[in-house]
Amino acid sequence: MKTPPTVIVSMKNYFRTLLVLAILLPAMATAEQSRKFGDYTIHYSAFTTDTLTPEVAKQYRIPRSKNRAMVNISVLKTTKSVILGTPVKARITGAAKNLSEQLRDLQLREINEGDAIYYIAETPVNNGEILKFSFQITPEGEAVPYPLSFEEQFYSN
Repeated sequence: MKTPPTVIVSMKNYFRTLLVLAILLPAMATAEQSRKFGDYTIHYSAFTTDTLTPEVAKQYRIPRSKNRAMVNISVLKTTKSVILGTPVKARITGAAKNLSEQLRDLQLREINEGDAIYYIAETPVNNGEILKFSFQITPEGEAVPYPLSFEEQFYSN
């Protein structure tokens, strides 16, 4: 029995996505989180960049440091033919505030790697600092942005 082409493509996308997540989200980093908005699932994580391997940091021009946080966001559209969903481009704006309400605008950059699309941004952090992240995420083809907010505490010791 021959496997239908859509199943082969779906499995390739699935394994590629897992590979990208394995490279960018080291096991030491905080667990990946997600939120569902209609047909879209938004995956996000934030961690210090010292957890990246030297090779990944060099490839994406990210300084490795315990005092530098990175946020990673991906948007997947639910489809019947793909197990994890299909990566989609999005317009994302975001900022982070510390507990003193000091605002840090985040400059997200899009990374396209095979069938994977994700957005990363970096910002300095101090030991024990808690950042409250807030984003407006508009998937390509949609008119209304989805609000995403979360907070993360970072340790450099």
